[in-house]
Amino acid sequence: MSAGHDDHHDGTPGAADTRITRAAAEGCAESSLLMSRRSLLGVTAALFSSAFLPDFAQAASSPDARLLVIVLRGGMDGLNFIVPKLDTRYAGVRRDLAIPLASTLSLGADFGLHPGLAGIHRLFGAGEAAFVPAAGIPLRTRSHFDCQDNLENGLPTNRSDATGWLNRLLGVLPAGDPIRVRGGIEIGDSPLILSGPQPVLGWSPTWYTKASPEYRDAILSLYQTQSPQLHGTLVSGLRADDLARRAGADPGEDLSTLRKAFIGAGRLLRLSTGPRIAVLSVGGWDTHSGQGGVTGEFNDRLRELDQAIGDLKAALGPVWARSVAVLVTEFGRTVQANGDHGTDHGVATVATLVGGAVRKGVFGDWPGLAPSQLYEGRDLRPAVDLRSVFKGVLRDHLGIAPSVLEAAVFPGSVAARPLGGLIKVPASANGSVEAYSATALARTHPIAAYRAALRGG
Repeated sequence: MSAGHDDHHDGTPGAADTRITRAAAEGCAESSLLMSRRSLLGVTAALFSSAFLPDFAQAASSPDARLLVIVLRGGMDGLNFIVPKLDTRYAGVRRDLAIPLASTLSLGADFGLHPGLAGIHRLFGAGEAAFVPAAGIPLRTRSHFDCQDNLENGLPTNRSDATGWLNRLLGVLPAGDPIRVRGGIEIGDSPLILSGPQPVLGWSPTWYTKASPEYRDAILSLYQTQSPQLHGTLVSGLRADDLARRAGADPGEDLSTLRKAFIGAGRLLRLSTGPRIAVLSVGGWDTHSGQGGVTGEFNDRLRELDQAIGDLKAALGPVWARSVAVLVTEFGRTVQANGDHGTDHGVATVATLVGGAVRKGVFGDWPGLAPSQLYEGRDLRPAVDLRSVFKGVLRDHLGIAPSVLEAAVFPGSVAARPLGGLIKVPASANGSVEAYSATALARTHPIAAYRAALRGG
């Protein structure tokens, strides 16, 4: 039972947990501080919703849709996650870190997946995965602290009083909306993406024996008379624990903490009385040294993430057909390797979507790897604002009106238009979602401008 964060493992840390902990030590000092700040020994997760009627409820979500946001903390190397086969400069700039094109898992003529992502590749073949290469946040400081906050506050710049964009989304849903009605739950630490006035429950799988009902009742009685705040927190924790118990959120198997969290998230989202939106945070992507290509730490991390996505699909069961999981990270890595066979903090990376509601494809554009095309001469330049990806999913999967997205969820984002075509059957937002046309879909076709430039050259 936990009313908030619990960073214990299940007794015997697995190899994956050891790798992720070691990765934090090998990363930069800021990355290590963030691991301490967020207590990420491998993974934290949060499931949440709102319980109060907002002052200006204008939105209503799709009743059966599920949404999972997976934050890959540390700055994941998108350039080796999805390999640009169309760019002849890739092998030369990546040198010993380059993934041989023949080893990649094909996404078509232009891109290939890292060979460690066989499960996600199968989802792509089944029409249940999409990718947005060269995606990035508005802020480009290459600081973990600043960029993670910017990813999660959804604003053009950072503010000390900022709330999270998903918490703001909850605040614009009417009281009868399913996301609000089903309540909310948090597993592990609460990231900024959830911070704000909307309430959040907390739960984590633990290694210790749960307290007896008599002991819990005694503690509740004590807190009720001595500390109303602690009493309220404990009541919330018990509610969360009961929900997780009914969902069978803790698989009780000899798996890594990361895989257990994905299974727990899927089972909680599948529960008919459970939450409709979830957040997972996965650490260990700050690959300053020993990153490797088809082998090494990055490959190991990708393979476990790939397994966890498979666990998520299995745990969601029939609900998978109505689900979207979005994998994002605060920034990418430098185009060129450093002297320690790793990469340093960069700018653009890749956004990945999986789920039964996802439309298969590679969306956005490709900025190119020529020196003149790089951001500040060293990093992949963002071609798509990540807020456009989020807005496209919220509009077309949850049915949130664009006017609400721009006014309340992502203020100051008018220029970041929702990226269309990511969802198979776009939801209706009271008639406010524009109908798709052949022309609109053509504008989202991958790397169109890059191909046009090649033809012009």
